[in-house]
Amino acid sequence: MIEDKNQQRTQLSDLGEFGLIDHLTKNFKIKQKSTIKGVGDDAAVLEFNKKKLVVTTDLLIEGVHFDLSYVPLKHLGYKAVVVNLSDVYAMNAIATQVTVSIAVSNRFPLEALEDLYAGIETAANIYNIDIVGGDTTSSTTGLLISVTAIGEVEDDNEVYRNGAKPNDLLVVTGDLGAAYMGLQILEREKEVYKVNPNNQPDLEPYSYLMERQLKPEARKDIIKLLKDLEVKPTSMIDISDGLSSEIIHLCKQSNVGCDLYESKIPLDPQVISTCEEFNIDSTTVALNGGEDYELLFTISQADFPKIKANPNFTVIGFIKEANDGIDLVTRAETKIPIKAQGWKSIND
Repeated sequence: MIEDKNQQRTQLSDLGEFGLIDHLTKNFKIKQKSTIKGVGDDAAVLEFNKKKLVVTTDLLIEGVHFDLSYVPLKHLGYKAVVVNLSDVYAMNAIATQVTVSIAVSNRFPLEALEDLYAGIETAANIYNIDIVGGDTTSSTTGLLISVTAIGEVEDDNEVYRNGAKPNDLLVVTGDLGAAYMGLQILEREKEVYKVNPNNQPDLEPYSYLMERQLKPEARKDIIKLLKDLEVKPTSMIDISDGLSSEIIHLCKQSNVGCDLYESKIPLDPQVISTCEEFNIDSTTVALNGGEDYELLFTISQADFPKIKANPNFTVIGFIKEANDGIDLVTRAETKIPIKAQGWKSIND
């Protein structure tokens, strides 16, 4: 729930737009040398010397991307920033600044927005980024959050989706499917709550799944690790819409095919056990679940010795010629064409 009748409730109209912005951003500190001017003027001023600028933006809408019946506002603020930073890291860049804009209805008091911005501030501190601007406006449909992330990358070090070559290896960080299964748990408990509001769910057995859904982390560490290992991926994308969709994006934009090996897809034991509980196939979850925010990339085979012993990386596939298709190689060693069945933000 977004309010507690026992808590203080300050109407946003008491502050006005500029007063609200000042109030919510007063604790944001400048950390990046490239930030010349942050919040407080008509525009932010940034300076990048001999580096390329990376810009990405995302829009999160209540009832479409998040459900406030089980998503705490602090977690939502944190996640809104992190999912944008993930796109920056997918370019082999380092995130430096973000802008945050919100549209909010009058059912939200100031204290609710303070929680939201506390999560935003926490993400800014953990990922060492500056909040340099944004906007606030009213909404008749609940809460909308728009985040734009800015990053920098050394010239010629950026990585696009279109650089994969036949004989490259397909590599993924971390493990897959946990965020989707976390969502299934939350949706199940929401239905139980509707029937019996006094029921208190025991989420302890699903702690990892909850964390992956409610407080995902972007893989900033991987960008530094790849640099330290002297590995530059030939292509890269973050896994927001599901592994199947992202593989298809890489292959189509690189004009290549791919064999993805089912037996190599990394799954956490909690994902496997929860899939069994829900009677869902874990491979299907990994392929189509989304919101893992791991990095999927391709490397030259010459770079394989540099990553093969590293627990952060799993080689899950092999890049082929485009006319050889994009296939899942099952545990039974049969090939099934991969289809994009992950998250779609716009109805077909």
